Formats: sequence, C-alpha cells, structure tokens
Amino acid sequence: MLRFATWKIVSILAMTAFAILVIVPSLLAPDTRAALISHLPKWVPARAIVLGLDLQGGSHVLLEVDSSSVVKTMVENLRDSVRRVLRDEKVSISGGIGVLPRGVQVRIPDPAEREKVMPKLRQLTTPASAGLTTGPGASVFDITQNSDGLVQFTVTDAGIKAKVRRAVEQSIEVLRRRVDALGTTEPNIQRQGDDRVLVEVPGLQDTSKLKDILGTTAKLEFRLVGEPGADPSETEMLDEVDRPGSKLPVEKRVMVQGEDLTDAQPGFDSRTQEPVVNFRFNIRGGQRFGEVTSENVGRPFAIVLDGKVISAPRILGPITGGSGQISGHFTVESANNLAILLRAGALPAKLTIVEERTVGPGLGQDSIDAGKRAAYVGAGLVAFYMLITYGVFGVFANIALLVHIAFIFAGLVLLGATLTLPGIAGIVLTIGMAVDSNVLIYERIREEAHMGRSIVSALDAGFNRAFATIVDSNVTMFVAAAILYFLGSGPVRGFAVSLALGILTTIVTAVTMTRMMITLWYRYKRPVRLPI
Repeated sequence: MLRFATWKIVSILAMTAFAILVIVPSLLAPDTRAALISHLPKWVPARAIVLGLDLQGGSHVLLEVDSSSVVKTMVENLRDSVRRVLRDEKVSISGGIGVLPRGVQVRIPDPAEREKVMPKLRQLTTPASAGLTTGPGASVFDITQNSDGLVQFTVTDAGIKAKVRRAVEQSIEVLRRRVDALGTTEPNIQRQGDDRVLVEVPGLQDTSKLKDILGTTAKLEFRLVGEPGADPSETEMLDEVDRPGSKLPVEKRVMVQGEDLTDAQPGFDSRTQEPVVNFRFNIRGGQRFGEVTSENVGRPFAIVLDGKVISAPRILGPITGGSGQISGHFTVESANNLAILLRAGALPAKLTIVEERTVGPGLGQDSIDAGKRAAYVGAGLVAFYMLITYGVFGVFANIALLVHIAFIFAGLVLLGATLTLPGIAGIVLTIGMAVDSNVLIYERIREEAHMGRSIVSALDAGFNRAFATIVDSNVTMFVAAAILYFLGSGPVRGFAVSLALGILTTIVTAVTMTRMMITLWYRYKRPVRLPI
C-alpha cells in the first residue's frame, strides 16, 4: 500500500494537468478563446466542447422520400434494360416500348423471337432483398404476356417498398456528406420510419441554405441533344436553365452518369472569368466520356441536372482527359453549392421537406441553465455526504470527483463528441457511480479495521478486495453504454458517450488517484487510527 511508484504519481498529475488544459477553452468567451487559440501551437487541442441542438439551438428538418419519383426511376431503368435486351438479341418489336404508370410494355409479334427473348426478359425480375418487409421470393417486377405478343412488366408493391428503404439508407449517407461539407459540427442524421430522414444541425439558425443543399437531388446526366427527325419516343423536352420558358429536345438515353464523378470544384472560366464548376471522372466515366465525344463531334452535348438543361455545348473534338467544365451563368455561391452537391453524390430519389423547425439559442440557454443546476446540486449533495460520512477520506473522494468530471469533459473535447442534455444527465449519473466506488473501498477498509487489522493492512485489503467488485460493476455498465451507442441514435448516443467516458475515468480517479492521495497522506501523517 505504501509503495506507490513515483512515475505513477507523475503520470496521474500530468493527466490531470492535461485534462484541465484541454477544457480551459470551453470555459472562455468565444473572442477570448479565438485569441488564445491563435497564440497556441497547432498540436495543442484548443477546441471547445460541441453543444448539441438542445443546448445551442440550430435547424431541424424532416424529409420524406418521394415514392412516385422512386417508381418513375424504376420504370425508366426497366425501360432501358428491356431496350438493351431486345437490341442485344436483335428482336423486332411493334410500336416501340410503351411506358405505363407502374411499368412498361412491348409487343413482339413473332412467336419464335418472343420465345427466344423471354428467358432474358424474365431475368430482369430480380428478387427484392428478402427480409421482414418484403418477404422471401418477392420480386421487383411482375412479367405477363398475351397471345398476341404483348409483354408487360409491372412494378410490385414489395419492390417499391424495398427500393424506398434502400433510397432512405443511401440518402442518409449522401446528406451526411453534404452537411459535413458545409463546415457544421456533429449533425444528427437518422432514419424516421420507413421513408423519412431527420436532419438536425446544431448552431445553424438559417434553414434556407440547409434546405437548398438537402432538397436538391443533384442527379447529373450527360445526354446528346436530339437530332431533327429523331424518334419522338426516344427524346424528351427539357427546360433550359439559361432561357426560362424554352425547352430543348434531349435523348432519353444517358450517355454518362454523374455517379462516375470523382471530384467537383468551383472555379472561374479562363476566358470569360465567369464562375464555373470543374469536374473529373473516374476511369470508367472518363473512358465513356471520351468515347461519346469522339463518336459525336459536332453534336450538342446536354448537361442535365435534376431534369433541367444547364448548358448544351457543341462537341468540338474528343475529350479524353477524363475532366471537363460546367458553365451556366453561375454566381460564386451557386457554383460552390453545385460543387458540394456533385462531390457528395446524387440523392437516389427526390426528398420533400415535410417539417422544418429552428430551435433558438434562448431555448438552448434554458436547457444549459437547467442542466447546470442539476449537475451542481447533484455534485454538491454527493460531496457534502462524502465529507460528513468519511471526513478526510471524503475530501480525497471529492478531489477525485472533480478530476473525474474534468476527464469526462476533456474526453468529449478530444473525441469531438456533442454534449447534449441527455449527455449532461449521463455525467450526473457517473458522478454517483464514481463516488459509489469510493464508498465500496472505504466500507471495505472499515470492515478490515474492525476485524483487527493494522492501518496499513486494512488500507491495502480495502483497495485490493473492493477492486474486483468495482471493475465488475463498471464493466457491466460499460456494456450497457455500448449497446445504447450502437443501437441508439441522436440523444441516446449522446447519453451513452458521456456514460462510457465516466465509466472509464472512474477506474483512474476513484481507485488509482484516491489510493495515491491516501498513500501520500499516510506517509506524512502516520495516523494511529483511521479517520473512518
């Protein structure tokens, strides 16, 4: 018990000093903090604790996946797949491929050709992901054929439901990349039900920019402009952004997808000095872009974003470098926003805003004040109880408790975690848990002393025999915190983070640090009896 290595003492004091250094910026006013950070080396973690939406205010937006746009995309993809199969098999059809509200149809008059191509067409009805929502064996499309050669594909309800769920999952990742590109801290993006996504951005009071970023699908396509005399079923009239009210005939076939982009950055045209967006393709997209521009020199090439033609420059020659430029009378801000959207990727389906709410900082300050009062009262009562019950040992426990709280806040800063109101509740809970460990140790020491052991022997046995119980209880709580973190979301995860940090620091403060202080006290005081 009396052998407490010097390096351990130095390590504990160094950790305590480092924790205090880390949390100091969070205690300063924003201006003072900025001035302090500017004078510190870059390696010093001079960051403030990130407050959640319920503490500092921010924006709350609830979006819903548009099921009709999902069905439309499924039908368009099916039409292209059917056209590809018929072209590869060199099958003659009558009247082209017809588009229905929930499917497509095609007439194959020759029975022999129909018999040859049907196995290939049936392969398009791939099963949806089996699960609780779709059930095993559910198909995305149903296929039927009549005696007169009419083959019809219909989107199934199970296929739509599975596609919507996948669209929500993909949308969450895309939205997270978009919000992160805005430079905000710790956004909360999570699923709500089967077809909705909740986005909460702490500290952002202006929802207009957030809505522009979140609501834009950013589906970029490169298509050829339809030539005079082209089949009307193979082209569609799209609005031109540069000329309101004007439409341009554009081929339905997409030559290059925006998903092949690897980077997009705002810039300025070297000739006109107008804002533009410079983009770069991956290997597949670059090869395809080069092939299309090589085979269609002299034709206009439409750049289509969310169903509108941004620009339609004429292909002057092959573009084989895998990069290009989008122009369209952008402002600096619109070019930057478009670059953010293209870098983050396109949403798999249209999202509509069904609810938006701005949480003011006044409400957040009320939450902070309430949380502070709860923490102060809880910590004060615990400290008073320990002081009255255990005397000088209670003082040691209270000092360890202060260090314990400092370690928790330092951990939040270093991890970049968000402190929410449930997180404050988790910290208050860990205060009681930390002191509970001290109570276990002190009561064990008291029992050993009553059994006739010497002071040194009682102290040593109290720490050693209570340690196993402390570790067991804390491991159990840590497992519970881990389950809350991985299975929960939003405020639940904030509570789990603060709880887990408190559990980890309890071992250092309630056991190691308390033992160090009692050892140093015994060395200098040499008491004849224990104060408890």
